Amino acid sequence: MTAFSLDGAVALVTGATGGIGRASCRALAEAGAIVIASDLAAEAEVEGAVAYRQLDVTSEDAWAELIRAIASEHERLDILVNNAGISITNAIAETSLAEFRKCMAINVEGVFLGTKAAQDLLARSGQTRQGGSSVINLSSVGGLKGAAFMAAYCTSKGGVKLFSKSAAVEFAMLGLPIRVNSVHPGGIDTNMMDTIYARYVESGLFPDEATARNIVSAGHAMGRMGDTEEIANGIVYLASPAASFMTGSELVIDGGMTAK
Repeated sequence: MTAFSLDGAVALVTGATGGIGRASCRALAEAGAIVIASDLAAEAEVEGAVAYRQLDVTSEDAWAELIRAIASEHERLDILVNNAGISITNAIAETSLAEFRKCMAINVEGVFLGTKAAQDLLARSGQTRQGGSSVINLSSVGGLKGAAFMAAYCTSKGGVKLFSKSAAVEFAMLGLPIRVNSVHPGGIDTNMMDTIYARYVESGLFPDEATARNIVSAGHAMGRMGDTEEIANGIVYLASPAASFMTGSELVIDGGMTAK
């Protein structure tokens, strides 16, 4: 078994029908994990997943029910990937309180509720796994720097970053074998980014979506957008024993965007 092997590990991925979610399920499965995919849809086919479960990440009851089911069916949970999230692209003056709260509920509260619900099962599983259990929370470069028309999103992703650090320190102080890290993608080719381009055009920031894409791509030192697989590979690393001494860290995978 290599340090990157996930053979026999049970993994739960939220937001699994999106671009990064699907890529993460495939990559985790290819590394040997038993993957449970979840999202809002009642039914979905997700490559690499052995099962799909409907989940509203803002519901504490739904989280409790899902974790009970995983404990009953698999008797363990080694990896939790809190990937579910939304983006709100709007000027602050045009962002409603309801929109702002929805972004916080899904992006931040969903991470909190998932980590809380899974803590006991992760702790038990981590006792018999090299490197312990792993919680991987999807933040963003928006959790490291601000962006116009993205105040709600950036606020939420900054919250994910600091929640991850707090959970990592707390679990370590309690002697729980659970590592917690955040992942910070740059611009990635996904449907979410297409929606952001469209909103930039509607807001008058750019004349068309092609211009928006070119300018966003140029904001990366490498001059291009990232692929979902490049984020998924980082998630596999954090999930694996290779990252056994890594907790409370920010894994930035952004093509040099925050280095500029």
